Amino acid sequence: MARYFQFDKYGTNVRTEVLAGITTFFAMAYILLVNPDMLSKTGMDFGAVFVATAVASALGTLLMGIIANYPLALAPGMGLNAYFTFTICLGMKIPWQTALGAVFISGVVFLLLTVTKVREMIINSIPPSLKFAVSAGIGLFVSFIGLKESGIVVANPATFVGLSPKLASDPMILLTLFGLIVTIILMVRNVKGAIFIGMMSTAIVGIITNQVKVPTSFFSLPPSIEPTFLKMDIAAAMDVGIFTIIFAFLFVDLFDNAGTLVGVANQAGFLKDNKLPRAGRALTTDSIAAMAGASLGTSTVTSYIESSAGVATGGRTGFTSVVTAFCFLASLFFFPIVKVLASVPAITAPALIIVGVLMASSLKDINWKELSESIPAFFTIIMMPLTFSIATGIALGFVLYPITKLVSGEGKKVHWIMYVLAVVFVVRFIYLNE
Repeated sequence: MARYFQFDKYGTNVRTEVLAGITTFFAMAYILLVNPDMLSKTGMDFGAVFVATAVASALGTLLMGIIANYPLALAPGMGLNAYFTFTICLGMKIPWQTALGAVFISGVVFLLLTVTKVREMIINSIPPSLKFAVSAGIGLFVSFIGLKESGIVVANPATFVGLSPKLASDPMILLTLFGLIVTIILMVRNVKGAIFIGMMSTAIVGIITNQVKVPTSFFSLPPSIEPTFLKMDIAAAMDVGIFTIIFAFLFVDLFDNAGTLVGVANQAGFLKDNKLPRAGRALTTDSIAAMAGASLGTSTVTSYIESSAGVATGGRTGFTSVVTAFCFLASLFFFPIVKVLASVPAITAPALIIVGVLMASSLKDINWKELSESIPAFFTIIMMPLTFSIATGIALGFVLYPITKLVSGEGKKVHWIMYVLAVVFVVRFIYLNE
């Protein structure tokens, strides 16, 4: 085992790798509550999605460790699950089976792009400002969902949205604020697993104040995955009308995974001449995990930046990921606890809000002084939460970027792929308005 994972080469040992794997798991364990809670709003079975989340995360993480030998964990991506739920299923009234089909297709396309190395060409064609804008926009979108679901932000007939008039009196809102403050304190203090600890602290306070029910049991056999297993409707997803949906899944996963992979690898000291060894294996693993997740019954599975917590603890090889994968499998037997906690918005909302903060950090990397860059980026960011659609934000940004560059005299600097995508999205907007 030590020889396979090259412990000597990376200066690590079993004890360090096990501790790092457990640390990574607790840093991202919140997804076991948040993802089933979110996807179940589409009509999907909560228990089945919980199992799909745990198994898909375990499978993707295990493959990452064994095939790519990286201490990188995977799970259904935040933002993509919100897009799946609120934009596709609830907003566009598309059945969740069809949405799963779109996730599966995006995984297949991602795999083909990786194998044929077209992925590199696409990544190089997208301007950095739009990459950063998509991440920040999704962050605002996810935070808005957390604020909305918790009741902190409500509809207002005069201003569309506003603060709840019950901000200081509603027990659930107060519990959410408590959880948010605790999580913020832990995050600022650089406590590993801050989001998960914040959720558990909120649950304990909720139980003490009778706002959260005490689970009738703590352990049980996993619920059946049958309600979602192999239920993706690939034929329906092939409809040209949902090209935007497939593209959004593909685009976000493409850059989210690449950014996470490079970030964690840089932290661990893996980059050589600004290149990542075994990058093809890592990206292939990610695409396989996305297809497996759709088959099991969950939204796009992708790499998690929370893996950096395990790296900070000393994890340097794929054995860290193997340990994290087994932790996900063990979590299957804690379903009674997850079911109770996920039913309380005050417990899951702070996690959504804080994840949004982390994703919005890419705002600093946008060149705001160059209007031909900042205007498309701004519309990409602002339109995601305002239209409640990640795809709409991406589409507007891709349409505006070539236009601003053409009128600024820099049209030749724009890759031809951007012009093609701009035309495709304009046609898509016309199609939607018919």
